[in-house]
Amino acid sequence: MATNLREHFNKPVNSPIPSHPATIGGQDQSLSVVISPECHGFWYDAVLVVPAVVFVVYLAFQAKKNVIKLSNGRSYIMISYYALLWVASLLNLAWCALQAWQCSGRKEVAWNVLSLFTGSAMLGLEISLVGFLLQEDYAGGVEALAHTFLVSGIVVGVDILLKVIYVFGFGVPLFTVGIGSTHGVKWGLWLIHKLLLTAVYGFILFVHFSKWREKLPPRPAFYNYIVIMFVLSALASFGCGLAGIGAGFGIWLYNLTDICYHTLYLPFLYMIFLADFFQEESFLLENAYYSEMKDAGFFDADWD
Repeated sequence: MATNLREHFNKPVNSPIPSHPATIGGQDQSLSVVISPECHGFWYDAVLVVPAVVFVVYLAFQAKKNVIKLSNGRSYIMISYYALLWVASLLNLAWCALQAWQCSGRKEVAWNVLSLFTGSAMLGLEISLVGFLLQEDYAGGVEALAHTFLVSGIVVGVDILLKVIYVFGFGVPLFTVGIGSTHGVKWGLWLIHKLLLTAVYGFILFVHFSKWREKLPPRPAFYNYIVIMFVLSALASFGCGLAGIGAGFGIWLYNLTDICYHTLYLPFLYMIFLADFFQEESFLLENAYYSEMKDAGFFDADWD
């Protein structure tokens, strides 16, 4: 398994053959390829698909109970975030299961569209989560929800627009593993993307250790999330930088962080953020039931 993954990380999965070449800065940007029938190994696909399937099944198993809790809690933010998590999870499952699309020239556009929407949904979760938690009260109302989604919507919209221009306008293979392994524009764009995320998480960590730390939510789980995302974004940035100068280790490191992101981020986010909320709602509901039963005299015999 380890050997298959290492081979996939370190070498292109496709053999590019020029056809209708397009150039940017004198470089051949052709995306027309002849694909080998086994561009990914079994273990590579399994590592991606199994966690995605397990998480979606878990969400489905918990759905009825969680929907009831969300309805009782009447938190617009949590309801919206839970719905967005479902959308991102289903898109990520499709992305993990349809890896073969990037190995077929006929599915090139479909793969780029799927990758674009999957990445945008997960980026929206990242930005929205930070925005919600920085409000200190993530059970807020419509006004807080509108403000957070406005900011995250603008950021995600700009991100989508730039990727559409480069992928469909200039033919930059942003979403295709193995094509453009030494593509300077591709790795430069990903480097900027990852550096921006690293800067955001780094700034929050800086504030946490500064005199302004009281402005941040007093939730240890929040800082664990920020630290892990900072490290992941920093490693991805480092990998992009090395890949941009043609280092094979950089491509391996970036692909490793990408796999970790698609397999672990959504379950990690649920555990850190939503599971905590649902547990708090269960605790409050149990206390309410206990109070009602106590007022009705159900526990009088215990005191006698």
